[in-house]
Amino acid sequence: QVQLVESGGGLVQPGGSLRLSCTASGRSMFSIYTMGWYRQAPGKQRELVANIYSGGPTNYANPVKGRFTIYRDNAKNTMYLQMDSLKPEDTAVYYCNRYPHTSMWGQGTQVTVAS
Repeated sequence: QVQLVESGGGLVQPGGSLRLSCTASGRSMFSIYTMGWYRQAPGKQRELVANIYSGGPTNYANPVKGRFTIYRDNAKNTMYLQMDSLKPEDTAVYYCNRYPHTSMWGQGTQVTVAS
């Protein structure tokens, strides 16, 4: 069974940066899957932030275009989300999952953008 573990969240001031990591363990075929980062803000539905295909092409949600970068290292079974120019509205729990997502969600990592 594949497990996805998110890390790298924290408290950051507006305009700051964070890098999130998502590592797959277990019997993983990580390298062939399209993967995505999702987030859920308080009182809101979970939403897709960005996704990346196995070969590298990416897509971004409009609110994060130009500020976030998704990339992956298949040799390490790890996906990343570089978040720059963070805004308070980016505050959320961030999750990784396949894209389209499965029903198996990890614990996520909390990102809080506040002064």
